[in-house]
Amino acid sequence: MKKAAAIDIAAVSKIYGSTTAVDNISLKVAAGTYCCLLGPSGCGKTSTLRMIAGHESVSSGDILLGNTNITDLPPAARGTAMMFQSYALFPHLDLIENVAFSLKMKGVDKATRQAKAMDMLILMQLEAYASRKPAQLSGGQQQRVALARALITDPEALLLDEPLSALDPFLKIRMRAELKKLQTSLGITFVHVTHSQEEAMALADLIVVMNNGRIEQAAPPRTLFEAPATAFVARFMGDHNVISGRATQVSEKSATISVAAGGDFVATGVAELNTPVDIAIRTDRVRIGQSDTPGLGFTGSVTNVEYRGATVKLMLSGAGVEDFTAILSDAAYFANPVKVGEAVSLCWNSADAIVLGN
Repeated sequence: MKKAAAIDIAAVSKIYGSTTAVDNISLKVAAGTYCCLLGPSGCGKTSTLRMIAGHESVSSGDILLGNTNITDLPPAARGTAMMFQSYALFPHLDLIENVAFSLKMKGVDKATRQAKAMDMLILMQLEAYASRKPAQLSGGQQQRVALARALITDPEALLLDEPLSALDPFLKIRMRAELKKLQTSLGITFVHVTHSQEEAMALADLIVVMNNGRIEQAAPPRTLFEAPATAFVARFMGDHNVISGRATQVSEKSATISVAAGGDFVATGVAELNTPVDIAIRTDRVRIGQSDTPGLGFTGSVTNVEYRGATVKLMLSGAGVEDFTAILSDAAYFANPVKVGEAVSLCWNSADAIVLGN
């Protein structure tokens, strides 16, 4: 297996006619990193992956793999391998022939390529199925065949386009664990496109959140969770409430924002006086109860209650804020259950409310 290589995307754009799919992005992915490109449909994540793979041309900018500029190289000469969303297995070939296909195209002799294909099937724990056709396998097994076929070329980086989207929820979780284990054992760079926040959090060392062809934030999962850089990241990750208002008081370390026809809220961070400001409040740190400090709570009307087993999700509206979420432990909720339509006071600590960038 080749050594992992770093990926350096330098001022890369992709333009289709009058549409800019990827807008001047720059990103460094360290060698051996599990990187997830995350974002809603149409944000540019798949176009970015396909440009790294060589399946899309780059409109402007450069892509480097290790010290090699691969921008204009054909896919087979790049040192990357791509695993497609559909798996793209050949239905008429058995597993050995499917996995060995790229080596056959390179003119490797039959005995050598079949021996290497069997090694890859052993790695994927599929050696017992070597003579079967893809249609005789489950979805998870087909995925492992597609992985084996991508890895047989000894790539420095493996590119995965929504590899778990076709699997049922239980199999997704199992395959997530297998992908992470595989990446750790191989030590190569993985770049994985997904629209699932949960998937990215579970797998990645580096999450790149994209929106409208640009990178909103690139950071380890914990940083994204605890310190989203923008309102888009906070909303998309789904673990913060975002409140928009105007800064009416500022200090070196905090700001008070006022919501139109609503309340005042205090958050940690820097803001400019009398400018529009977004703040984020951790949903899992919100409690039922009156705040001792002005600006760290409000009273609202309960609009929805969702029981989730270990937690209960409350939705409230009040103080000029719509759809405010509190994630309570089941013990905290059932000690003092509330119903839709009730007025409830919520509070949180100052550390759990932060000023967001634009």
